[in-house]
Amino acid sequence: MLEAPAPTTGNEPGLIGGTPPTCAPKKFESRSTPWHDPALTRAMVAAMTVGAVPGSEVVLETSRLLLRPWRVAEAVIQHELWTERDPRVPPHRRIDADGHPTVAELESSIRTDQLWSSGLLAIERKASRDVIGYCGLVDSERGAAGEPELAFELLRRVQRQGYATEASLAVLEWARSSGYERLWATVWDWNTASRRVLAKVGFTETERKEVDAVHGTNLFTTRRL
Repeated sequence: MLEAPAPTTGNEPGLIGGTPPTCAPKKFESRSTPWHDPALTRAMVAAMTVGAVPGSEVVLETSRLLLRPWRVAEAVIQHELWTERDPRVPPHRRIDADGHPTVAELESSIRTDQLWSSGLLAIERKASRDVIGYCGLVDSERGAAGEPELAFELLRRVQRQGYATEASLAVLEWARSSGYERLWATVWDWNTASRRVLAKVGFTETERKEVDAVHGTNLFTTRRL
């Protein structure tokens, strides 16, 4: 699973792989797929876009969730995600010794970076109206051209409730409707929770790996749509 990129402030590394994908979603078709089981069927989604043009803002809806553009005031949630990350995650994906990225830097990123409106969407629980993480697509350049990467990250306090699976299914439907044929996802070998989510939504691990002597092995998974 790819964590959210650092805001580009001049001190921190920039966005992984450049710009997020631009999509013009088509009307969804109802069809059954072999990776759906009864538990996942409950998460089948309805989706809508704010204008069907490339780069437009995206809103996806499931039974429990809204996936929609980030709001500046929600930078505190992004900051909480940064502070919660496992110490095995590489340092450039964690709060550094000087406290970067700050909430203010994350606010600036939300204002200016299209990633937060049409790439990595905020996950909002409809019942409680709170934001609990993100899920979406990024062009990480790890796969072939036109094959973006699925990324998700949730606050620890809401994990193990099926939200990551539900949100990922919504994004898969969006990607299929937008004309993508295959997606990628990377995940650390020690991140068993994210590996379970990826398996549930139909990703399979490939032979491709990136070994880091300090942080572990990054596994490459893929799924055809």
